[in-house]
Amino acid sequence: MIYVVIPAGGSGTRLWPLSRAGHPKFLHPFTGTSASLLQATVQRAAPLTTPERTMVVTGAAHAAAVARQLTGLPEENILVEPSPRDSCAAIALAAAVIAVRDPDAVMGSFAADHLIGDPQSWVETVQAAIRGAEQGLLMTVGITPTRPETGYGYLQTGDPVGDGPMRPVTEFKEKPNAEVAEAYVRSGRYLWNAGMFVWRVSAFLAELARQQPALHAGVTSIAAAWGSDEQDDVLGAVWPTLPKISVDYAVMEGAASAGRVATVPGDFRWNDVGDFHTLGEVLPADADGNVVLGMDDKAEVLLRDSSGLVVVPQSGRLVATVGVHDLIVVDTSDALLVCPRDRAQDVKAIVDELKERGEDKLV
Repeated sequence: MIYVVIPAGGSGTRLWPLSRAGHPKFLHPFTGTSASLLQATVQRAAPLTTPERTMVVTGAAHAAAVARQLTGLPEENILVEPSPRDSCAAIALAAAVIAVRDPDAVMGSFAADHLIGDPQSWVETVQAAIRGAEQGLLMTVGITPTRPETGYGYLQTGDPVGDGPMRPVTEFKEKPNAEVAEAYVRSGRYLWNAGMFVWRVSAFLAELARQQPALHAGVTSIAAAWGSDEQDDVLGAVWPTLPKISVDYAVMEGAASAGRVATVPGDFRWNDVGDFHTLGEVLPADADGNVVLGMDDKAEVLLRDSSGLVVVPQSGRLVATVGVHDLIVVDTSDALLVCPRDRAQDVKAIVDELKERGEDKLV
């Protein structure tokens, strides 16, 4: 049994107006079932761990909602960040807390807001990554590309080790342009970087100390006080001083250059639920390709001569369409979004403008 760490942060701005800063996407049932993305992540990891070895790292604003959704987790396994410090601080805090409990532990870090279409295949891929972690490597779970995607980072890999499936990661690549992405996919040596990691906590913390000594010292001091009467004082004093940096930049890129990172390719229908168009592609649709998501008990949807729609009725009133195609319609109690599906990525611009206007209640 490994320790499973689930970073639960971000506001999912491309899923506005449903996903908000106070109720972000991982708390919503974007799964096609009644389970939220967070609950589905915990359920998916159940074959690998126990509730006692499952931790969620989240912000103070979301801690109560996380606890309500995950009643099976011990209260002390919800690690609350006083403020966002990006992924490295969140993951490193969990690793340091685990290391105090079990210095030889293997942990996996899996984001709270991803969809996995084939959970059994995901478990088998993670189990293969665990075998690499037990050898002291910092492991990632890469995604076998299905298209030349420009919205994801990539892992450049070497030849398979032995009989495979493990491959060394030689370099982390930023999101490419279309031409570069096509070359990546053609080469067969690149995987999508899904931000899934598996390692011995001792190996990760050693690499953190080598590359980010201040961050290592900070989380180590916080972990030493965790669960004691001094926890809040130490956390409040040290946390704001930690560097705000992603785990890729802080640790993984340098570790890859030193030959300490490997990956296992996965093909388990992964999706990062980036926008409503993406949801329309992965969730069940009717005969006309329309996806109706998260309809509440009072809502009603009436679609006539309409196709390819993603409709999210959350206001309790009727949503009706006639003769429209390939649109997103999100209706909430205080905001209505209508846009073409091929402009789904641009929803973030609405959120940015609302912030500029000081409309904090809407974001």
